[in-house]
Amino acid sequence: MTPATTPSTVRSARMPLLQRSFAIAALVALGGCASVPEPPSAALQAAELAIGHAEQARIESDTSPELREARLKLAAARSAVQREEMQQAERLAQQSRVAAELAFAKAEASKAAAVNADMQKSIDALEVEMERNEESPQ
Repeated sequence: MTPATTPSTVRSARMPLLQRSFAIAALVALGGCASVPEPPSAALQAAELAIGHAEQARIESDTSPELREARLKLAAARSAVQREEMQQAERLAQQSRVAAELAFAKAEASKAAAVNADMQKSIDALEVEMERNEESPQ
């Protein structure tokens, strides 16, 4: 061994190479963590489906503040995806879905109330008719 290649100089020559290798590996690992997360496709699709379901129930956005809110939240979620703010996008998409489901539920409740009112009118008319039949001589 020559004085220039003693075991300590060989070790010191390897150390920077090992340190560089670890540094590169660390940068690659951090780079993977820092990448932009995937868009919340499932949440966006669920919101779109809920809005479509509410629209099929013939809910007008003019009379339903919930449906109007659902559409606005969905648009905001799409905008957040473009800005690569995926957590915000997912939260907005979920809020959009909930608002659309609420609009649908309120519309269904309103329809059910109208059916109940019609049924009550029919019952009242039948009761009046029964009373009239009981009072009239046969």
